[in-house]
Amino acid sequence: MQNLPDFILIAVILLNFFLLGTSRLGACVQAVALQGALLSLLPPILSGPSVHALSLAGGAFCLKGIVIPALLLRAIRKLDINREIEPRLGYIPTLLLVALTTAGAFVFGDRLPLLAAHLNSLVIPASLSTLAAGFLTLITRRKAITQVLGYLIFENGIFVFGMLLAEAMPLMVEAGVLLDMLVAIFVMGIVMNHINREFSSSIDTDHLNLLRE
Repeated sequence: MQNLPDFILIAVILLNFFLLGTSRLGACVQAVALQGALLSLLPPILSGPSVHALSLAGGAFCLKGIVIPALLLRAIRKLDINREIEPRLGYIPTLLLVALTTAGAFVFGDRLPLLAAHLNSLVIPASLSTLAAGFLTLITRRKAITQVLGYLIFENGIFVFGMLLAEAMPLMVEAGVLLDMLVAIFVMGIVMNHINREFSSSIDTDHLNLLRE
């Protein structure tokens, strides 16, 4: 049981590599859903089965693991797109970058002055690695859906880092982060619909500069 958080965080890091190495949008959405579901297990494991931790875990699981992935899969089916075509940066260079940032996250995490309870923990490396993976997804992918996925991955990194402050952060602040994420997904849904309506079946974000009111 003591090693369970580390196993979860290692799985989260491996999912980062998968997300940046595949072009299948459906598989990316499912991987992000799995990543969110795994992260939702951390609050009760790290902080104990309190009302606070269970509420946070339940909200994260519903939004990250079910609601938002279901909305994205519905959008993929409706727009009839299966792959991310011609990313701004190739898959191999992207994987090399995420490998370098992950290695850097482990080195940086070892140098931070942490509390004794967090020493030798994978929380900081997993958090920084996931933040970097989300950022790389945002800047290297063209499809609006993968832009949404990049935001979700980035938020997952913030969620992992928040586990260090799980006992100190009020529940309303954490709930606010989750709700902000949900609002952002709806906004990106509107953007995808607008791009698709104006440019037939394309949802390439390079077309955004051509949109008008």
